[in-house]
Amino acid sequence: MSFYRATEMPELEVSAWCSTPAPLTMAGLLGKVVVLYAFQMLCEGCVTEALPQAQRVWEAFSREDVVVLGLHTVFESHGRMGDEALRQFLLEKGFGFPVAVDAPGLLWTPRTMEKLGLQGTPSVILVDRVGRRRMQKLGFVGDDVLWREIGVLVG
Repeated sequence: MSFYRATEMPELEVSAWCSTPAPLTMAGLLGKVVVLYAFQMLCEGCVTEALPQAQRVWEAFSREDVVVLGLHTVFESHGRMGDEALRQFLLEKGFGFPVAVDAPGLLWTPRTMEKLGLQGTPSVILVDRVGRRRMQKLGFVGDDVLWREIGVLVG
């Protein structure tokens, strides 16, 4: 992997879940490759590039091997991006993968965003089958690069 020195992926700190019947944990996802998209629903790059890509990954790879997670990490416009607005947004846009709502931090930065050292949205993180972050990138990653990196981790 060319983007990131492998480090253990911590548990997400989540206040709510969408599009999943039960909460998910990183420990419970060991054995699978996790593709985590940090986003805000009012972020143009998230809505036009990252989330559609997340949906493509969700549809393209076996769920036995790859799990796609969204992390709605709101660090601005809190009042307009509550849990119910997020659920409606996901439904309207047709995004079917599980989405965690990042737990609020003490100030503006949500807890998981801070814990992972995310610099903004969209961000994508790849986690290997043993729970190590193998890629963490701010901004959009092209399908060709992402698919190749996922393939290496699945292989």
